Amino acid sequence: MSASPTSTPTAPTPVPHTVGDQALTPMPGMTHSSMREMLVGAVDHSQNGFDPMQMLVDWDYGTLAGETQDGRPIRKYGVSAGDIEIEIAPGIFFPAWAYNGRVPGPSIRCNENDHLRIDFANFGTHPHTMHFHGFHRAEMDGVEGEYRGAINPGESFTYEFDADPFGCHLYHCHAAPLKRHIHKGMYGAFVIDPLAGRAPAREFMMIMNAFDTNFDGGNEVYAVNTVGHEFMRRPIPIKVGELVRIYLVNIVEFDLINSFHLHAHFFNYYDTGTTLEPTLRMVDTIMQAQGQRGILEFRPRYPGRYMFHAHVSEFAELGWMGFFNAVSEADYPAALAEVGLDEEWDFKSLNGATPRETEGS
Repeated sequence: MSASPTSTPTAPTPVPHTVGDQALTPMPGMTHSSMREMLVGAVDHSQNGFDPMQMLVDWDYGTLAGETQDGRPIRKYGVSAGDIEIEIAPGIFFPAWAYNGRVPGPSIRCNENDHLRIDFANFGTHPHTMHFHGFHRAEMDGVEGEYRGAINPGESFTYEFDADPFGCHLYHCHAAPLKRHIHKGMYGAFVIDPLAGRAPAREFMMIMNAFDTNFDGGNEVYAVNTVGHEFMRRPIPIKVGELVRIYLVNIVEFDLINSFHLHAHFFNYYDTGTTLEPTLRMVDTIMQAQGQRGILEFRPRYPGRYMFHAHVSEFAELGWMGFFNAVSEADYPAALAEVGLDEEWDFKSLNGATPRETEGS
């Protein structure tokens, strides 16, 4: 999928940095005053061209394009840059720069030691790059002014390297000014699965992001996967007793730190995901600086709706909070239907890990 070139969208009406000027509505079952309200209305995901709920499970494995001389799979990906306007909260629009017409960009996934080729084309109005976290040659680093450097509008370039090390990583634009390219939406998840594998689990990708809607150097809307309070309106269905794995990335600009807190549960945390043993055990809150990421694993013990959010009240009130809906096996189909999901979403959430043999060109 490629983002077509468009004219630069008109900047949205400035939104004051306060919840008081937003339309809010009570949520049943919540007692803490700072968590009792949320943004009114719903975002038009079809107009946006992406759905945060689908982004949880929508992995891009590329296409298998042969093997290296030593027999390792070659995976090929297509990524484009473009200018789009997106709705980040009900009635609030943002002139974004995006990879493949979505924010965050495609969640690129592969196996450890796969050889990757990422064909990048710039259909936008500004120079862009793709900078991947991980091992690679300097020529593939995607830094403006170094080697191939920035890819100008109308140009293309192929990034090529081996997938190493395994873990939960990210990619983002590294053109100047860096903070502008990141806060405008140019980032995505990059997951490399270990050859040794991980335990079967229901897996989700969550990118913690935020948006400066009035361009004053501070954020007015915070979210996971772009749309504020989306998972309050549509709680994420999970099953009691199953292992849940979250690939968590913080890419928030302008704020020094972000956090993830899970109510009524504790989880194991794998910082950067580069080990098969937890770096933290039995915690319910972790902090991440920008660009930091990791893997969370937990098992819901009891049925019910369990909140997750940033443990910074301002972030939560401005969009960064949601619910997991833990249900029994028998109640799971109804939980899916309640939030507009189906068996395909269920399958994707349980079958995220590669290797896969069905993506050949």
